[in-house]
Amino acid sequence: MTSTAPRVDPAPRLLSPAYAVTTVGMFALCALVAFEATAVTTVMPTVARRLDGVGLYAFAFAAPLASAVVGMVAAGGWSDRRGPAMPLAAGLALFSLGLLVCGTAPTMEVLVAGRVLQGLGGGALTVCLYVLVGLVFPPVLQPGIFAAFAAAWVLPSLFGPALAAYVAATLGWRWVFLGAVAMVVLAAGLVAPAMRRAGRPVTGEPVPRSRLAWAVLAATAVLALELLGSGHGPLALLAVVALVVALVSLRRLLPPGSLVGRRGLPAVIGTRGLLSASFFCAEAYIVFVLQERWGWTPGTAGLALTGVGLTWAAASQLQARLGERVTDHSAMRWGTGLVLTGTAVLALTVAGHLPALLAVAAYVLAGGGMGFGYPRTGVAMLAASGDTDRGFNSAALSIADSLGGALALAVSGVVFAATDRAGLDPFLSVFALASAVAALGVLTAARTAPAVAQPGPSSADDTAASLSGANTMSTRVTSSPSTVSEATE
Repeated sequence: MTSTAPRVDPAPRLLSPAYAVTTVGMFALCALVAFEATAVTTVMPTVARRLDGVGLYAFAFAAPLASAVVGMVAAGGWSDRRGPAMPLAAGLALFSLGLLVCGTAPTMEVLVAGRVLQGLGGGALTVCLYVLVGLVFPPVLQPGIFAAFAAAWVLPSLFGPALAAYVAATLGWRWVFLGAVAMVVLAAGLVAPAMRRAGRPVTGEPVPRSRLAWAVLAATAVLALELLGSGHGPLALLAVVALVVALVSLRRLLPPGSLVGRRGLPAVIGTRGLLSASFFCAEAYIVFVLQERWGWTPGTAGLALTGVGLTWAAASQLQARLGERVTDHSAMRWGTGLVLTGTAVLALTVAGHLPALLAVAAYVLAGGGMGFGYPRTGVAMLAASGDTDRGFNSAALSIADSLGGALALAVSGVVFAATDRAGLDPFLSVFALASAVAALGVLTAARTAPAVAQPGPSSADDTAASLSGANTMSTRVTSSPSTVSEATE
């Protein structure tokens, strides 16, 4: 008589038959959004010149950041009530439509409209992907899929700028947008089976209409700020009104005291917004200035984006490994300090007509500061949140991130146009603005020390490691991975 050993089910893997297609599809979608971000930054100076739209250069970057907030809030509430399938499909459709509009745009104004659609779709896409992770993947696999999302943002920084420059030089800049549409369709096809089998979550509380209204008002005010600020007379005065409206809207979307850096959680939220505002203001113009001031080709100038992607990722891993040995408060202070140093050196390099490599090195240093301090804003936010306010605070962190960058870019467009008309160096004015915002970030980060004790070593280390990967998705339009569905309530 023989005995049969009990069958042991193999541990689930991301690339096992049950999850492989979904994993690849999600990775492809994240990589696509990441590639588009680096590619657009590389070719936008060329686009602005060809469409005679240098005056709307910063607006083309601010538009998707501002509209993404509306997409996040709307898609999050939709996902909580109906599941992520329909909002994800809507996000993909809007993102693809935005690509088509940009790729066929006859004017810079039309291209900016396409960028607004891209932002709406990208914001919805990011939130829905995180919700889908919670519904499809078991808890044991979720850290792995978030690590894959982080890798999907790092890898395009290695080849994205060079590929975008090559496509623009051989096929034309329009194919940087149009060529991505086919990739969206392919990735959507891979994710579709997971959307069909994902169960509908328990019906959540509907997002208050007032919150969505404030998000729309904030995005509209930020975009109106640059359009009005580039004019003269009464239009310029209306820009001040738009700025006030944007700040009032932010005040309703963020915890009390965030705009003035009140000690504790409000300062953490404020630090996140100021980090994004300073860094992405500089990022939008680094490729532009390398081409205009030093005569670099788009492909060569785009290497700066590759360097910053690697530095950001390396610094994120460093802060995660250090864990409790570096407190969240210290990490944010170091991060904002490095961003200030990088943007200040960048401004001095432009002012003194110093070698271009110094400008690239300064920008890469700022990227290291982002990688070191940016993830800890999420860790500190979670540590300061409870069950009753974790969702609101998570949403506030993402809103501060996106609208902070959008607001800084809108102001930078106004400053660039004003100083150019005055015969001054417009690039110097933009990088000086980025440095001033970074200085505010340093002051605000100094007030982030929590009023209560930090989590234990293992908890802090695990949380830092998780958020270092997820926040690399920064992209730039993200929420904390563990609280995305809550973040939009």
